[in-house]
Amino acid sequence: MRELRLFGPAQLLRLLHINRVLVRHGLDDIVLATHLFRPIGFLRHLLPWNWVPRQQLDLPRGARIRLTLEDLGPIFVKFGQMLSTRRDLLPDDIALELAKLQDRVPPFPGEQARAIVEKAYGQPLETFFEEFSFQPLASASIAQVHTARLHNGRQVVVKVVRPGIEKTIRRDVELLYIIANLAQRYWREGRRLRPVEVVSEYEKTIFDELDLIREAANASQLRRNFQDSPVLYVPEVFWPETRREVLVMERIHGIPVGDIAELRRRGVDLKKLSERGVEVFFTQVFRDSFFHADMHPGNIFVNAEHPDNPSYIAVDFGIIGTLSPTDQQYLAENFLAFFHRDYRRVAELHIESGWVPAETRIDEFESAIRTVSEPIFDRPLKDISFGVFLLTLFQTARRFNMEVQPQLILLQKTLLNIEGLGRQLDPELDLWKTAKPFLESWMRDRVGPRSFIRRIKNHIPRWIDQTPDLPNLVYYLLQHASTGGLTVQLHKQETEYLRRDLRRANRRNFHSVVGAALIVCAAVLLGFNAQNSIDIWHTPLLVWLLGGVGVGLLLGAWPTDA
Repeated sequence: MRELRLFGPAQLLRLLHINRVLVRHGLDDIVLATHLFRPIGFLRHLLPWNWVPRQQLDLPRGARIRLTLEDLGPIFVKFGQMLSTRRDLLPDDIALELAKLQDRVPPFPGEQARAIVEKAYGQPLETFFEEFSFQPLASASIAQVHTARLHNGRQVVVKVVRPGIEKTIRRDVELLYIIANLAQRYWREGRRLRPVEVVSEYEKTIFDELDLIREAANASQLRRNFQDSPVLYVPEVFWPETRREVLVMERIHGIPVGDIAELRRRGVDLKKLSERGVEVFFTQVFRDSFFHADMHPGNIFVNAEHPDNPSYIAVDFGIIGTLSPTDQQYLAENFLAFFHRDYRRVAELHIESGWVPAETRIDEFESAIRTVSEPIFDRPLKDISFGVFLLTLFQTARRFNMEVQPQLILLQKTLLNIEGLGRQLDPELDLWKTAKPFLESWMRDRVGPRSFIRRIKNHIPRWIDQTPDLPNLVYYLLQHASTGGLTVQLHKQETEYLRRDLRRANRRNFHSVVGAALIVCAAVLLGFNAQNSIDIWHTPLLVWLLGGVGVGLLLGAWPTDA
């Protein structure tokens, strides 16, 4: 845990600024009226600015909230961007105003952009660009975009980091760390929710956005992943003109995904478009383990050249998420278990992955998951609030001490964005039915015969390399076991669970180890016997015998549902 720091001058000044902004927009009363601050609501009467009558504000509450977030800076703007896609969680007036945060953040002067570009290049702007528009095309919380033309005639966009933004972000992140440390120490839910780790993950994400070379690399990788794809197009990066503070990319032309009226006027197949959005998400997550984690409407456009076969165009690759193979496997199995309403398997996977304590009673957890999940099935997306579902699941998980998984925060945020897009494009979209075939295909590829052969092929070189060390390792293990030097420490005594599964697990492990060892031995003998090429019909009988027995043992150890 980060060491808890006292409020320094910078943090105190920032808190005063936040308070001043809230007061200026008339939001301090709203904040003090929330459940969290209601016990100290009486303090409002002690604040000097409440001793005199205030000027009545004519702006509606949604506009005041948007202006407040814009004044508070990039961290708060990004929070508003995420909320803007959650129409089911917000009143319409607030959601509509927050949607303006996507492309209406106040720009900084074009001359400042010129100075930043020339400082990054160390040369005049005209050296790299034949034309450069000082009027920004779009302005975001971290950077703003200008149109330009290279000397070779290519139309491009130039993304320039905001001046002084890094200092502002560091100050706000320090403030978040102070709040997170206090919450983790003094809030009863703090240890389980791990707010310090969440802030740490967010710190890494937002500072990664400041490095435009990193963003360019993300864009290049995503472009390779979807090369010649009919569902998603990623603009080209121009590397010679790209620096840490300046990113130059191909200029694209498309319809903003949030402009539903224009999409309908162009005759775009919105049903197909919404389904392809789900396809893009699951392809990125499960095929590539590399996904665009900032897919709000301001970053997604639609290519409507062929209205009956529309595709997406993505921009802004500052936030990219990745998953480990283990997380991928558990997530896919969890999704499929949900789709099949196999709530017991969902409960087992949560325990196996360590997301829920191992001593949790599976039957109780299964029943709780069933209670939350059953109401959402067999209903169109318009009738399902995935946000409310997550909140209910969160409340249920609290009973079982489920911990927040920081590595999955970006994935959860992206899934919420996808639902928001799907809800706008096609309220009748069934998220579950659209995703189920894709996941089933992915799982077949992961656990099928081809996957088995591929993994064996990948591991054989390492097994061959380690084979000479196996006798020494076995001797070392047996020696320590005979002298009592081999001990097993159990941190959590789960005797009932162990009695049920230990014997079967030991048998499977033994068969797996012996089977793999026999296959390795067969591979080694085959390699020694082969001179120029392998002749399968003249392979020694011993190789066949060892390999056959090894494969048989591995198949016998293959996990089943029984």
